[in-house]
Amino acid sequence: MKQILLLGAGLVARPLVRYLLDQPEEFQLTIASRTVSKAENLIDNHPRGTAQSLNVENESALKEVISKADIVISLLPWTHHLKVANLCIELNKHLVTTSYVKPEMQALDEEAKKRGLFFLNEIGVDPGIDHMAAMKIINNVKNAGGEIVSFFSYCGGLPALENNNNPLGYKFSWSPTGVMLAATNNGRYLEDGNIVDVPGKRLFEHYWLIDVPGAGTFEAYINRDSIPYIDIYNIKSTKSMYRGTLRNIGHCESWNYFKKLGLLNQEIKFDFSKVSPRQAIADLIKSDGKDLIDDLTTFLNIPKHSITIKKLKWLGLLSDQLLPLEAVSVFDMFAHVLLDKLVYDEGEVDLLVQHHEFIAEYPGNKKEKITSTMVDTGIPGGDSSMARTVSLPAAIATKLIMTGKINLTGVHIPVIPEIYEPVLAELETMDIRLIDRKFPLND
Repeated sequence: MKQILLLGAGLVARPLVRYLLDQPEEFQLTIASRTVSKAENLIDNHPRGTAQSLNVENESALKEVISKADIVISLLPWTHHLKVANLCIELNKHLVTTSYVKPEMQALDEEAKKRGLFFLNEIGVDPGIDHMAAMKIINNVKNAGGEIVSFFSYCGGLPALENNNNPLGYKFSWSPTGVMLAATNNGRYLEDGNIVDVPGKRLFEHYWLIDVPGAGTFEAYINRDSIPYIDIYNIKSTKSMYRGTLRNIGHCESWNYFKKLGLLNQEIKFDFSKVSPRQAIADLIKSDGKDLIDDLTTFLNIPKHSITIKKLKWLGLLSDQLLPLEAVSVFDMFAHVLLDKLVYDEGEVDLLVQHHEFIAEYPGNKKEKITSTMVDTGIPGGDSSMARTVSLPAAIATKLIMTGKINLTGVHIPVIPEIYEPVLAELETMDIRLIDRKFPLND
């Protein structure tokens, strides 16, 4: 019986667990999690599932659990992946993650090849399905004798329209810490042959509006550094390369102000058993707190009727009520508040939007615009769209590796046909697909 180890039992794990346990192949699945009850709930007494308590900071315990597996799936925060990967090298185990490949992970490529190991990363939704859907179109264009001269890619996880019922237009379907850290990233992209650099402190000042067929109009802002994808996708002829995040209208302006207030500061700490959010905000802007709203509007240079002030009030950040926290950073306090307020209630569903826009050129000066769009919603009372689209590609890939249908070595992401063709084909049977459209362009 093939032994699969899943590290982590968080918000997106359930579809992966059910998929692997439902396979006719003889897979034995062990879920190792700090909170063993979460793993037990995911297994739900399935005879081929085992739950195990694990603190990943305990390297000897981590090594022991990895040693018993044939393949490891890490749904841990990305900061743990390198430790897991090095143990997989040492113990000769395959590895699957949904996270971005860091240089330290890529550096394991040669050793993984020597040992006949396959480390598949970025096999989620973004990154993941975005890569696979993009490469399918890029290779189709090349096979038709054309070349890509522009590629703009967008993705966002949001509340479905009927459940978009808070003033921030956002709810968490994955870690709030991850969302908040991403809000501090620098960005970089290519547009009409020019490189555009966006410093993290100005990330939310640099955005535009994008219409997505079947979904609506959203704000789009840059997602990290897009330039390396010119080589990753092998589209050296392109004059534009952009990967962006989608959010509902008003998101960028408010988060820009949240950052200016210092709400993403991980260094400044308060004892929130004694200091209220209002007092902390006053301290951050050097206000005596007597006329806090006046001081806020002066500090941010916004009017009193600004929607940002109303959002701060709605979040409870202008309240004197103490929070159930002790001495933590402002960042941690803000994460606590967001996770408390921006949650999906029972029966509510999320929305996953992915949208690609290509310009392709063919011999004879023929040009066409190609769009590829996925609008997917969660299942009421069931799995979120985020959980399905992140974890099912990883689950499918794991099955294909374990059954020998993907037979590669080294460190990879899903940009080659041997990976993306079977994974996309099976996702389509689950109604997870992108709709492609073509529009001829005149010179």
